[in-house]
Amino acid sequence: MADEDIQAELARLRAENETLKQKRASSVSIKVSEKGAVSVYGLGRFPVTLYQEQWQKLLAMADQIKEFIEENRSKLKVKEQ
Repeated sequence: MADEDIQAELARLRAENETLKQKRASSVSIKVSEKGAVSVYGLGRFPVTLYQEQWQKLLAMADQIKEFIEENRSKLKVKEQ
């Protein structure tokens, strides 16, 4: 393989990698896991997976969680994307 071909392939792969990173960082998706749980992808490196009743409990606590975050904002870190 000629040096030009290698450089062109490397540039193509780098561009593809960057596109995939941007797509992954900007989109959140939801899927059913193999075990029948709800998995949310795109929040971090690994999906957040809970069974439906766990999601329902968590979502019912949404106002409490928001209030807790506000009360503890000075102690909490912000993850840079």
